[in-house]
Amino acid sequence: MTTTELETTAKMMVAKGKGILAIDESTPTIKKRFDTINTESTEENRRAYRDLLITNPNSNKYISGMILYDETIRQSTSDGIPFAEKLVADGIMPGIKVDTGAKDFALHSNEKITEGLDGLRDRLMEYKTLGAKFAKWRAVITIGSNIPTNACIEANAHALARYAGLCQESGIVPMVEPEVLMDADNTIETCYDVTEKTLSKLFATLKSQDVSIAHTILKTNMVISGKKCTTQANIDEVATKTIECLLKNVPSELAGIVFLSGGQSAELATAHLNTMNQKNKDLPWPLSFSYGRALQEPCLKAWGGNSSNIEVAQKALLHRERCNGLACKGEYDSKMEDAAL
Repeated sequence: MTTTELETTAKMMVAKGKGILAIDESTPTIKKRFDTINTESTEENRRAYRDLLITNPNSNKYISGMILYDETIRQSTSDGIPFAEKLVADGIMPGIKVDTGAKDFALHSNEKITEGLDGLRDRLMEYKTLGAKFAKWRAVITIGSNIPTNACIEANAHALARYAGLCQESGIVPMVEPEVLMDADNTIETCYDVTEKTLSKLFATLKSQDVSIAHTILKTNMVISGKKCTTQANIDEVATKTIECLLKNVPSELAGIVFLSGGQSAELATAHLNTMNQKNKDLPWPLSFSYGRALQEPCLKAWGGNSSNIEVAQKALLHRERCNGLACKGEYDSKMEDAAL
């Protein structure tokens, strides 16, 4: 493990006023996104779309890292520059999704376990040579009738810890992502309880496997009402409950925390992050973002699969990146959305 390298990368990932753009959708997932804009999901179309995301002028003012997919880290810009090389030249850390997806958890109906540990050491070594500075592994925790079970939380925490150890051994910063889904009808209180159990077990397991917490990034859900809940918690309540849960369960030595958007609208994800940073100036770790759809969606719609729309699409992306960069400092204002219209 090269401690200095890990420390440098982790600090850059959560640099003040910057966050992570997640562009690591699997091929089936990006096909669904392309279907919404009536664009065929060919390798060249996927490359062209990721090209406009990666080469967006001035993105490095607000973006510290990008999470790539296996296909993407092997591709290049329209000018022939490998994507990872282009990102590093712009001061942006290239990351890589390394899990192979959430699969049905044996003997546990409606629960998932993330796979991908087999051969991971060798894959990390290859990704390192391709330019990856950090990696991401997503675990899925579902809220429902009598779930999540302790078995599901424990199994996913164990996999996350094994992955994190392999990353640090390779000189790659691990981003651990235990996502408590927001798709059910649960209250914010239920989300709090499940998130607390998940984070508590995760960090206990990381420590038991000697993972360096100081060289780890947490990507987590906000404590929020389920989408189908009749009572939706307001922005202040989400911010308060989320910070309370994090302070109680996340070690102070952690390098930083980035939030996933989890299906929130672009504006709401930004407002939640802003309120957390506005009301909490002395947290032990930086609070930032690692959004996929909440950053990409306006850009994807503006692009529409048409190369003549690249400039307007990049402007839409930069607007969302700027808003979230300001939210990292508690300086976002919803009036900024009107100014961009």
